[in-house]
Amino acid sequence: LKLEKGFKITVSCVIRKYKAIGGIILTASHNPGGPDGDFGIKFNTANGGPAQEAVTNKIFQISRTIEEFAICPALRVNLASLGKQMFDLENKFKPFTVEIVDSVESYANLLRNIFDFAALKELLSGENHIKIRLDGMHGVVGPYVRRIFCEELGSPANSAISCVPMEDFGGQHPDPNLTYAADLVDAMRDGQYDFGAAFDGDGDRNMILGKHGFFVTPSDSVAVIADNIFCIPYFQQTGVRGFARSMPTSAALDKVAKATKIELYETPTGWKYFGNLMDAGRLSLCGEESFGTGGDHIREKDGIWAVLAWLSILATRRQSVEDIVKDHWLKYGRNYFTRYDYEDVDLDVACEMMEDLEILMVDKSFVGQRFAVGDKIYQVEKADNFEYTDPIHSTISRNQGLRIIFSDGSRIIYRLSGTGSGGATVRIYIDSYEKEHIFQDTQARFLTRSQSLE
Repeated sequence: LKLEKGFKITVSCVIRKYKAIGGIILTASHNPGGPDGDFGIKFNTANGGPAQEAVTNKIFQISRTIEEFAICPALRVNLASLGKQMFDLENKFKPFTVEIVDSVESYANLLRNIFDFAALKELLSGENHIKIRLDGMHGVVGPYVRRIFCEELGSPANSAISCVPMEDFGGQHPDPNLTYAADLVDAMRDGQYDFGAAFDGDGDRNMILGKHGFFVTPSDSVAVIADNIFCIPYFQQTGVRGFARSMPTSAALDKVAKATKIELYETPTGWKYFGNLMDAGRLSLCGEESFGTGGDHIREKDGIWAVLAWLSILATRRQSVEDIVKDHWLKYGRNYFTRYDYEDVDLDVACEMMEDLEILMVDKSFVGQRFAVGDKIYQVEKADNFEYTDPIHSTISRNQGLRIIFSDGSRIIYRLSGTGSGGATVRIYIDSYEKEHIFQDTQARFLTRSQSLE
């Protein structure tokens, strides 16, 4: 059994490497940490991925029957010494073994077998190297960032900032987005750096920036990686079995899947759904709009993997981040994507709103309606409450979000989220597909169109 403070990626990696029965993760994830902040205990099963609902329900049932538990007050484990340590606490417990492993090395070795480290080292420290800026946001990912990007790939030490882990994340909110990673955004604006990335508290989420702060949405990020997937040696060897995205994520990935004739899966929000597909050999690359991207090398989203994937594309194409993304839009069209969060909403009010909206949507007269928004006509093609049947286990997940799907593939999605620590959160996702007008500012475009719709 593997116990790790925070870094979900290496938990998954080490569980799989040592064939453990599971792992316990202590983490605040992307939420505020510290004594008055959030703290979570997560359990990953033998495949290295988040426990399925059947497992967590069973754990909860057992927890209600516990009458006593034992602790080991005299247990002193030397965390600085690698290897096995034997314990026999005066016959109070059965003798047991604790093994200390180097999770940084285990994870780094996994990555060496996926990416071309020689090419990446040339990109980051060769004669014509690019300059990068990586923000660890004082999460546990910091030591991994320094080890892999600075020590192994040769990027200067000062290219990795906020890489000392702190229990309160240095007073920051360790969510890698344009709001909370403001230090990185500011540092990228003057054009000094060619590539920037930020990670969350436990290293699984990532944000990608180009020169002058060019922002790559997570939806575009996974689509661009998919379209350039053979820049990564691992996929040259294994091939590509399938792509997947969470339902609220924009349909940019769908365009790549259709063009390449690779199977595309649309799942509910939650990485465990991707894990089932990976275990069955049906999925190679997946992503979600909440800054998560990953491959089938582990069973968690992986921020460092995503950054190395992007750097592999840069090393192959020798273009800027912005040029690569704009070339992608020219090829496939652009999915303008944004999300609005309404937090700490009264739960009863939020549920009533969702029920009223669903009644409106399922009315037969709703499908087929046309809306003139600015210079474009949107016609409702489908409206439903998303339901997912797992193709592996045939389990059904209902009530995963309300979808309004238009004839051109554009979508509006409403969803209740339970990830906050207080009240309900209502999320509205807008995914507007454009084939021609692809270089406009996202928020300015949505502002104009939402005013027209009103």
